[in-house]
Amino acid sequence: MDEYRDSKEAYTTTQLAQFTNLDSVVTATKINRKLETLDKFKVGYYPVGFFDIDLKYLVKYNDYEAFRLGVGGQSNEKLSERWRLSGYVAYGTKDDRFKYKISAGFRIDEEKNTWLNLYKSEDIAEIGAEKFLTDARVYSLFEPRLINIPTFFKYNSVGASLQQRLFPSLISEISLSRKRITQTTFYEFRPRDNSFTNYTLSEVVIGARYSPVSTFMLTPSGYQEITRGYPILSAQYTQGIKGLYGSNFNYGKLSAKAVYFQPWKDNSFTELQVEGHYGRGDIPLTHLYHAYPNSPTKDELLQRFSVAGRRSFETMYFNEFFSDRLITAQVKHRFPALNIASFLKPEVAFITRAALGSMNNTEEHIGIGFDTLEHGYFESGVELNKLLFGFGLSFSYRYGAYHLPDIEDNLALKFTFYLEL
Repeated sequence: MDEYRDSKEAYTTTQLAQFTNLDSVVTATKINRKLETLDKFKVGYYPVGFFDIDLKYLVKYNDYEAFRLGVGGQSNEKLSERWRLSGYVAYGTKDDRFKYKISAGFRIDEEKNTWLNLYKSEDIAEIGAEKFLTDARVYSLFEPRLINIPTFFKYNSVGASLQQRLFPSLISEISLSRKRITQTTFYEFRPRDNSFTNYTLSEVVIGARYSPVSTFMLTPSGYQEITRGYPILSAQYTQGIKGLYGSNFNYGKLSAKAVYFQPWKDNSFTELQVEGHYGRGDIPLTHLYHAYPNSPTKDELLQRFSVAGRRSFETMYFNEFFSDRLITAQVKHRFPALNIASFLKPEVAFITRAALGSMNNTEEHIGIGFDTLEHGYFESGVELNKLLFGFGLSFSYRYGAYHLPDIEDNLALKFTFYLEL
């Protein structure tokens, strides 16, 4: 372990005796196993021998599949420190279809945690949901928005990626993939008098995530973040290449995101997140952008009662808006917990969200009716969190240019769920 010490001086007799005693304690309490299990559980894995079971695949629910039952995971260092195998298989009880992903990775460099990966997958994805390659893995017992999403597309994908920590505060990933897209609902893309319902996309994606204020420690498995600092900056560029492996379209997409977290002396905090997207070229609606709406398209307020998301627009209806240029912002201020009783310490938070966007050539997208966001979309709300077993309530109101005539249609009442491990 000398390579992880700041000092290169020889160990003293006292230090060696302390290490021997510490090793005895570690062996007796099996603390290594406990710490390993806790660390992996925090990001959604449960280690069993040389395999880490991925807990987020076990049970999900959405409108297209109904119950989605699955199992997945990845091999760990007990099998190999140079190779890893990962994947999942899932079954939808409503669409009666299996989905899967299989992946093999080889670690090229240990210190920079450089991995070369090959993968193949067949699954469904939400229309208009852009994801950052380098986003840190987020694990929860369930995904709030997934329950409400009404429209998906199917894809069959093969690809390769290279993941690397260029230096402690900067991680990067580059990928090359080919996806064959088919629709689960009626949608037709008509660029320049051509017509597509199913199509093939070949993409090169380059992404980076920069955490300039976080602190890191060099461990046997590479650099690990030990204290998270803000801001956290992410950027990603996607290039669609027509003709490559049968790809139908040329396009470019640029996305960026900044997250800032400010704690205060009274144990309150303020969180700011700004996210922007820009697309140019022949981009089907499946791969354009929405603002993460989270309101089911139902008439009554209580019929829309569901789970509030972490960054979603709670009063915006699904498929109501799409854009090829979009910027969103969210400001959240959480007050100190109210110490009502030892078992009841709720937290109050105020949230304001805004979105501004536009789209060229809306007439090219047939089958899904939608609006654009040139006039700006605004909503504000309050959350009363951790009322019981991590559950709370959320209330949001929509106002501004896209305020609806019926007052009830501008309201969202939902429950929240925050679980701290």
